Amino acid sequence: MTRIDGHLLDPRQYPGPRQLSDHRQLSDSRQPGARSCSDAFAALFDPTTFGHVERLGIGPGWRCWEVGAGGTSVISWLAKRVGPTGRVLATDIDTSWQTRAARSPLEVRVHDIAADPPPVGGFDLVHARLVLADVPDRERALASMIRALRPGGRLLIEEPDPALQPLACPDEHGPAQEAANRLRHGMRTLLTERGTDLAYGRRLPRLLRDAGLRQVAADVYFPLSSTAGAALETATLQQLRPELIAAGLATPEDIDHHLANVATGTLDLATAPLISAWGRKA
Repeated sequence: MTRIDGHLLDPRQYPGPRQLSDHRQLSDSRQPGARSCSDAFAALFDPTTFGHVERLGIGPGWRCWEVGAGGTSVISWLAKRVGPTGRVLATDIDTSWQTRAARSPLEVRVHDIAADPPPVGGFDLVHARLVLADVPDRERALASMIRALRPGGRLLIEEPDPALQPLACPDEHGPAQEAANRLRHGMRTLLTERGTDLAYGRRLPRLLRDAGLRQVAADVYFPLSSTAGAALETATLQQLRPELIAAGLATPEDIDHHLANVATGTLDLATAPLISAWGRKA
């Protein structure tokens, strides 16, 4: 048996840290800029996520599984809501974002949602944000999360849909905005080549219904012009810069010029619409 964060784990099910299961995964927190991206995602999307979870009825004693946690903002909030009688399990293929040992009711495990069996326990809530569109076997991952729910448990999946609104600057009124949109097109091309499903978000309601969930609903959050959006644009470009240049999708000058424009605070930068879909296990 192996001890991680004070918890004994079966090495056959949780064999410890490993490399990404697929080179297309974008959630490796060891990549340059990953921490900045995680912080920007939290600033942009935590209020939306928390609002949905609140409406799903979270309370003391709930058992929650956060899939592909990638950071601490969501799991810390969940731990406060479930209290000492509840449980929050955070899993990820790379848990290097964890800076200190987890304390009850929070537990952190290494887990690959695309390959490993789901943890046992019968969860009241299973949540994943910005995870499935980058997972090679999305169908298996979704089925695994549903299997982990107790009868009546809630599933909340949140994914961006860059194909729904592909522009960095919807108000393309000048050269800086045109350059931003060209770079965003290059980023979308790169992500597509890496296997990201840029239209996955819009299919979530149908996929949840097809999987047998009840009371399925969804909505969309579309940030436009925010400090966090500008921070995310900068961090994402820093993270993808080597690959954009290597693929011939942008030059170093293109990227540097755009980042300088972002730093002025005068670009109304849009993020991809975040589609949140939820349902209840029969």
